[in-house]
Amino acid sequence: MSIKMLKPYYVKEDERFVRVVLAYQYFSLYVDEKLYHFVPLEASEIIIDRKKQKVHNVLDIFVFQRGKKMINVAVTDLLQLPDFLTHLNSIVAPYLKEKSRTKFEKRTENDEALEGLFEQLEQLNFNRMIDRALDNRDRETFYDLLGKKNFV
Repeated sequence: MSIKMLKPYYVKEDERFVRVVLAYQYFSLYVDEKLYHFVPLEASEIIIDRKKQKVHNVLDIFVFQRGKKMINVAVTDLLQLPDFLTHLNSIVAPYLKEKSRTKFEKRTENDEALEGLFEQLEQLNFNRMIDRALDNRDRETFYDLLGKKNFV
């Protein structure tokens, strides 16, 4: 899976969240080398928590369509795609900065936003490793990972 295009229909912000609202013509991806277009049947926005600088609605499902075929993609799956993170960061970065900050402080804040997204990816990857150990009935790896869970 890879992103072909991700542009917001519009971005809405309030004190707590930045909401990237999506529309049909502005979000598409390739799945098995076939192009699918976003359709707003279930979730239609990506919500970023300003304080945590993390995606808030990770459990939401986006629907994509190719002809009559529809697929569901969870936000957690999209967050695993580096190109999705790149697109998302370029969209929300201006909304996470305050205009009164210096150039150095803006760069630091942007780095913190990226760090937050990387932390989310690391956590998702760690959870997948635990799931894989369970699927393979590998008790040793499973218990080893559980012992490290507090550190991730």
